[in-house]
Amino acid sequence: MNAQSARPEYRSPLASRYATAAMVANFDDRRRTLLWRDLWIALAEAERALGLPISEDQIAALRRARETIDFARVAALEAELRHDVMAHVHHFGEVAGGDAAKIIHLGATSCFVADNAELVMIRDGLELIMDRLYTALDQLAAFARAQREQATLAFTHFQPAQLTTVGKRACLWAQDLALDLETIEALVARIPLRGVKGTTGTQASFLQLFDGDHAKVRELERRVAAAMGFERWLPVSGQTYTRKIDTWVVSALADVCGSAAKLAVDLRLLAHERELEEPFERKQIGSSAMAYKRNPMRSERICSLARFVHSLATSPRETHANQWLERTLDDSANRRLVLTEAFLATDAVLNLVVDVTAGLVVYPARIAANMADELPFMATEAVIMRGTRAGASRQDLHEAIRVHSWAAAGELKEGRPNDLMARMAADPALAPHVDPSALDPRGYVGRAPEQVDEYLADALGPLLERHRHRAGRFAARVRV
Repeated sequence: MNAQSARPEYRSPLASRYATAAMVANFDDRRRTLLWRDLWIALAEAERALGLPISEDQIAALRRARETIDFARVAALEAELRHDVMAHVHHFGEVAGGDAAKIIHLGATSCFVADNAELVMIRDGLELIMDRLYTALDQLAAFARAQREQATLAFTHFQPAQLTTVGKRACLWAQDLALDLETIEALVARIPLRGVKGTTGTQASFLQLFDGDHAKVRELERRVAAAMGFERWLPVSGQTYTRKIDTWVVSALADVCGSAAKLAVDLRLLAHERELEEPFERKQIGSSAMAYKRNPMRSERICSLARFVHSLATSPRETHANQWLERTLDDSANRRLVLTEAFLATDAVLNLVVDVTAGLVVYPARIAANMADELPFMATEAVIMRGTRAGASRQDLHEAIRVHSWAAAGELKEGRPNDLMARMAADPALAPHVDPSALDPRGYVGRAPEQVDEYLADALGPLLERHRHRAGRFAARVRV
């Protein structure tokens, strides 16, 4: 409840229901305000070190006041000043006291704090995303290793095809997420700070402060970037950092969600086949009406949230394309929504992915039953090969098998077992070439088990090792 209005207050379900506390905290108002203050302190420290008349006492006062924030006072100042950054400048000066207020924001424009802080939050948000990707991949690797030999029907067009293994299929999911991890790893290394640029990016105000000394202005920017943990900053900008960076970020998040949704869609299909399930709690209710239901609701939620992130991915491109000359303000409200919501929703998706991949349930007996319906069809290719080697006509064999296969498929559709092997064994032209051992599923998985071993050892293993420092950083907490 809002204490002033005594009316219910809307909160985004991403913050209140789906995203993790760590990701919400990374983008909340307090974090943003603290980053603004860190930037003002870093600017003042660098300006003092480079010779401006700023005292250590003034900077010490700013440091002492850093965490004293009265958001009600900020709101009152903003209502009066109609400017969010200046409201914070005034409030920071009030709580710092003395002469400290005089040096806050010296030479800077609003985007010095707003844009640089956002780039810090983006960088740190991507680090959290990588923590979640690492955990999901580590779990998928263990699952794939355990299921490397478990033969199962593969599907093309969602029609039964040749066999694969459960572990090989898990590697397909892992590979997509691993590619996303590599993309974000490179993106974090690529993201620069906006830097210390002034109102239109020319650094004119700072050049004036330093009496035309270009070297000091360059060193000022280096020092501020280092204080915020960046080795790179944009060499040129308008008033804002180029919104091109936002397109990179939200596109990468949308790609993560696409990989997660692919995994979740597959799980939903396999749950229908009763071969593989997401975790289901002992007292979990699948339906308020149908007590027997075990709906794949986590996977469904992954798909739902991923679709939302995909819908956001076009917005940064439009914003970037419509930044007039050195800047326009039609980016502000849009970015305030899109960037934060994209991170929170992707975080929520990966929270679910980690939860699901920690407890995947395999049903080998159902897998075997489903394969039993299809294996006789797969055995027909070997019958043709053996018959041809024995001198029979390949076309005659093919036609005979086609007729028997269609009849056997009709039996299946009527709910009866697949009797194709018996039909071929009773056919004098085919019987000599029918081998009962052809129904062993291990003969149809190809190199799937070896592919699992090779992928885990040669591709995923080194990636996980490179990110081993993330182990134990994340544990899923899903509100079902």
